[in-house]
Amino acid sequence: MPQRLSSATLKQPLAYDRANVTPGMVHLGIGAFHRAHVAAYVDDILAFDPSWGIIGASLRRPDTREALQPQDFLYTHVVRGPERTDVRVIGSLLDVLDANTQRDELIGMMADPRIKIVSLTVTEKGYCHDPATGKLDPHHPDVIHDLAHPAAPISAPGLLVRALDLRRKAGIQPFTVLCCDNLPANGETVARVVVGFVNLRDRGLADYIAREVAFPSTMVDRIVPATTDDDRKQVAEMTGLDDAWPVVTEPFTQWVIEDRFCAGRPDFARVGAQLVGNVKPYEHMKLRMLNGSHSTLAYLGYLMGHDFVSQAIGDPAIKALIHGLMTEEVMPTLPSGLGDVAAYRDALLARFSNPALKHRTWQIAMDGSQKLPQRLLGTIRDRLARQQGITRLSLGVAAWMRYVTGIDENGTAIDVRDPLAARLRQIADQAGLDATSLARGLLQVKEVFGDDLRQNGVFTAQVISHLASLFAQGAQSTVRGVL
Repeated sequence: MPQRLSSATLKQPLAYDRANVTPGMVHLGIGAFHRAHVAAYVDDILAFDPSWGIIGASLRRPDTREALQPQDFLYTHVVRGPERTDVRVIGSLLDVLDANTQRDELIGMMADPRIKIVSLTVTEKGYCHDPATGKLDPHHPDVIHDLAHPAAPISAPGLLVRALDLRRKAGIQPFTVLCCDNLPANGETVARVVVGFVNLRDRGLADYIAREVAFPSTMVDRIVPATTDDDRKQVAEMTGLDDAWPVVTEPFTQWVIEDRFCAGRPDFARVGAQLVGNVKPYEHMKLRMLNGSHSTLAYLGYLMGHDFVSQAIGDPAIKALIHGLMTEEVMPTLPSGLGDVAAYRDALLARFSNPALKHRTWQIAMDGSQKLPQRLLGTIRDRLARQQGITRLSLGVAAWMRYVTGIDENGTAIDVRDPLAARLRQIADQAGLDATSLARGLLQVKEVFGDDLRQNGVFTAQVISHLASLFAQGAQSTVRGVL
């Protein structure tokens, strides 16, 4: 057995002396994406500015802390391209706190004057909001808990508010809240959620946060599959060290950030991030082109029996569908000034095709009720308003509906992971295999579809038609039928 990765066993020195690194950021939601993306940018920053180390926090499970603590919070960053694999060790993560057992320590760190930025990747469901409207859900159980126990919050909005309140009372400048999740206008959305939350209990604090705290929007882009035991084995073979939780990603990476910070920031541009005045055009393109295509591909690919994205896009019918979805239905809705969008489309298809990146369709299919409003339904609304076709986009929605029935085309159970899974399954069980009943039942889920789409005859008819075909003919024939 190789030795465990740690400061003592590290074979190649980092580009900086880790002993000189001090915390400047707290990150809520220390998952694989953050460690493959933001933490890698910050690792490059530490080579010339050691004041931006990261304190991570797991909000739900202690597994990341348990895996990385014996490694001094070092981990291996693996970049897999079609032709080569590159490996480095990341040292920007100084500690990981478990919010369930170290809540006070986490809040104390967020209130520490050294912390200038609190960033987040808690996924769409972590903001306790209504995805259809982008507003706080006051009935969310975590919101109800945090309003009753403001000094012991469990939600991301509750933690942010508690720490900002402590800083205000201590006369400490507030930190910038830097959302790195796939939400439309993510900074504005998080600001709306946080201010909406605190408005329910302290109008003065709400006014302070709205006035003094910066919530810049960002666009992040990097494909990061879940780490597997085979990944761990490969890392041990390549490095000679055992790493309990490496991250694996693709060569492509992008981070676009609105340059609005209330407490200073590192030189993100020096390490390849783009600092802009308005991130919306970039976010619009990414959510609709990459994420919308990814979700459509994932649901249809899974139903066809494709475990991985590269297998799904390797199916000629799916590739033609995704190419047509981006070209015919998404690209005409994008704002001008984004450069060569056709080249971006072709680059996405190439990224999806990377056989070295084992990205499971099941992983992308998670939390669809939270993802569809941003990834597909916004585009659908735009095209319906212009009386334009939605054939491929509506197929993506129908494929999600077929997926959340929980039974695949071979009669095998699907492990549907979604905050609304029980409710969606109840609707599916009541509808049975009747496409009209299932579609109309799911369209009543206001958190996903709002009030408008279920009343739109064109959208409803197309979804029902596609869903009926998925039940009667299967995904493969249905996809071929729309080409």
